[in-house]
Amino acid sequence: MNKKVKDFLNYLLLERGFSINTIENYERDLKKFFEFLEENNINFENISVQDITNFLEYLRSKKYDSSTIERVSSCLRSFFKYLVWALEWEKNPADFIELPKKKKRLPEFLTKEEVFNLLGIIKPETPLKIRDRALLEFAYATGARVSEIINLKIKDILFDEGFVRIVGKGNKERIVPLTKISLDYLKLYLLKARQKLKKSENGFVFLNKNGAPLSRVGFWKILKNYGKIAGIKKIYPHILRHSFATHMLEGGCDLRTLQIILGHASLTTTQIYTHIEISHLKETVKKCHPRSF
Repeated sequence: MNKKVKDFLNYLLLERGFSINTIENYERDLKKFFEFLEENNINFENISVQDITNFLEYLRSKKYDSSTIERVSSCLRSFFKYLVWALEWEKNPADFIELPKKKKRLPEFLTKEEVFNLLGIIKPETPLKIRDRALLEFAYATGARVSEIINLKIKDILFDEGFVRIVGKGNKERIVPLTKISLDYLKLYLLKARQKLKKSENGFVFLNKNGAPLSRVGFWKILKNYGKIAGIKKIYPHILRHSFATHMLEGGCDLRTLQIILGHASLTTTQIYTHIEISHLKETVKKCHPRSF
């Protein structure tokens, strides 16, 4: 790996607190970038705005989606900004590149009936099924990201208060209330199942069948398996988070509260969930407006 890239990624990880997932994405992006420079005989030390623009156009020609190109653009901006700061480069050639406009895609979500069916088919009859029920109940109860769920520690569950401490992006902590059913299944799992899975104490809540912390892939396989049994055709790891957010808004939750629960840095991010059915909005106005008679 290029030393400048390695130092940059270490800086993001150790000093800026970027997630491992973001670091890995940036590493792949920069690898593509340097391969492009090499293939086109471009000297990195003399790189220009046009060279970077040509690289982004190259990605477009290869049919990369706009969100990927936007991430690559942000990566390059950060990388060159770091070089100016750390290596005292005289200018930042990425200062004037234009970020491509990102298409706004509404998040997909399950209906309440689909979620209830998905959770209901998991009968807590074995240690692994108890874990699976506790896992997916927790995901739907909190709207937590998959990375936050698999990194959850036992010490983060405040049983008496009915809350959980979630460590999100940039190591930012937030306190999220737990539903009674989620709390009940967590207690059942920790008392009756987890000790049968663990090989040694590591503090993580959700373990795989070998006693190691559950991975992202492991979470995905569990969800996919029960989704198939429940007859849900389109299912993916974040769908319970999207479903949680949608159902909370439908139930009357305000955006600011939802932003705090989801751990969004900006309210703008939370606003992607304001795709509630028109019929629900109409009923809300009818119920709340003083002149809706």
